[in-house]
Amino acid sequence: MQANSAPTVPQAASHAAPAQITAQHITQALTALGLLLRGGFNPLPADALPELPDGQAVATLLMVGNAGPAMWRAFSASPQALDGQPHPLNRWTRHHIDAIAHAAGGMALYPFDATPVWPFQRWAARAEPVFASPLGLLIHPQYGLWHAYRAAILVTPDLHLPTLAHSTNPCATCADQPCLSTCPANAFSSSGYDVPACASHLALPVGHNCLGSGCLARRACPVGADYAQAAAQNGFHMQAFFRAVG
Repeated sequence: MQANSAPTVPQAASHAAPAQITAQHITQALTALGLLLRGGFNPLPADALPELPDGQAVATLLMVGNAGPAMWRAFSASPQALDGQPHPLNRWTRHHIDAIAHAAGGMALYPFDATPVWPFQRWAARAEPVFASPLGLLIHPQYGLWHAYRAAILVTPDLHLPTLAHSTNPCATCADQPCLSTCPANAFSSSGYDVPACASHLALPVGHNCLGSGCLARRACPVGADYAQAAAQNGFHMQAFFRAVG
């Protein structure tokens, strides 16, 4: 498969296509991109989701994300990653997820959409067991802090998703909480995240470790160590953050 060719998803013949086939094919297409189908839910009218392009109401919202290094391997070899244009990961994501959603008879929403700003963190908590961490990032019992949400796919079929499994916040039993004591800029505390302190540290030579290899506080978390990302992936995201706030 060429780096920029969208994985094949059989075109939905109608919105009455079997729900299990729709979910299965979306999962397969995402896997080819190093992405994951990370649960979903049946939205309520209060969610105020847009209608699908054919005018039908959304019955299921599916969360799309990544964990560990698999997505980076697919993205880093793509034309979007190599063309030198702004926002390569956002463009790569939209290119592929729009195609997958359209083939499933649906549409996609993104956390990087400027207007409206969609509540991805609230959606995530309705789709799978994630919890607020001391860093403000959502922590997953299996993936730790090494995960993210890239899109939401809206479809007409009610996919009858399994009930959200009960789980506990791994931070609740982490006595040492090394994430709060590792940051060289002391940007994290019980009162929140000091973004200016973090950005000022990244601008200094002493901040090159964080800027090039990722947040030291995030790397200190012991949960999900098997999903830790490589320095290049961490640095890509940290440098994007620094350009946004620096």
